[in-house]
Amino acid sequence: MDVIQYLLSGDPAIRWQTMRDLTDAPTADVAAARARVATEGWGARLLAEQGDDGQWDGGTYRPGWADEERPFFDAWTATHFSLQSLWEFGLDPASPEAQHAIRLVRENVRWENDGQAYFDGEVEPCINGIALAVGSYFGQPVEPIVTTILGQRLRDGGWNCWAEDGGAVSSFHSTMCVLDGLREWEAATGGTDASRDARFAGEEYLLERGLYRRRSTGTPADVRMTMLSFPTRWYHDILRGLEHFRLVDRRDPRLADAIGLLRAKADENGLFPYENAHQGPQLFEFEQEGEGFPSRWVTLRALRVLRWWDAEGPASAAAL
Repeated sequence: MDVIQYLLSGDPAIRWQTMRDLTDAPTADVAAARARVATEGWGARLLAEQGDDGQWDGGTYRPGWADEERPFFDAWTATHFSLQSLWEFGLDPASPEAQHAIRLVRENVRWENDGQAYFDGEVEPCINGIALAVGSYFGQPVEPIVTTILGQRLRDGGWNCWAEDGGAVSSFHSTMCVLDGLREWEAATGGTDASRDARFAGEEYLLERGLYRRRSTGTPADVRMTMLSFPTRWYHDILRGLEHFRLVDRRDPRLADAIGLLRAKADENGLFPYENAHQGPQLFEFEQEGEGFPSRWVTLRALRVLRWWDAEGPASAAAL
């Protein structure tokens, strides 16, 4: 089976990243393929779901229909996670479609927490990390989020959304979200000494734990972190962590265990499975046959991590 052709036959969001990260296609060809994200497939479909008020499904973090007084699964249909998907699709920030969507968010969308503007962030680091990544990628001023995040780092180097409620140690999930945001902000602005120090400390938190192990015992903190998924939403797993280290080009020997786990997951055709569905309503499916079946998204992400890890020189793939 030709895995590259399998990937190239997928949605434009997968096709253009495959061309860039796995085939080293000419820049003009990659740009032309990327432009289709705004007008075809999942990108166009997601953009069409945005309301005139800038929101997706009537809410910022939760959809408008959610009742916070009653328990329910996470919902992935509102503005925050829709913007995360557009960032992950690689929607060109300079495209008219992106410019229009982001303007509506900037001018209208407010957090449920305390009415803050979306690109000013709210209070939880796991939420702010994603908002920081999105805002940085789409060229928005997000310095208030950076200030909040830098002030929330814990003594062990990471972050935890429950720290205000007595959480004394960091969370893999919160720390990973923050690292995504700091990485994107540094790529967009150059960052600061403080942001680089914080990012390095967060990376050390993950590296000291091999991306998924308890530091105290070496046992897996949660076996689900060894399972591959996409979209990841706010969840951490080994592939999301490895993608971060690929993008900052930090090839650390403490990643070798996670690399070995990832490499062993390829099937006889060289495809990688979708192993862990993060339950909750979503606007539409991103080409998933179900848990245990091959996934174009997971295969693309796994192959570019392994290509980077196995390379002798610097990473060739640029950040989104």
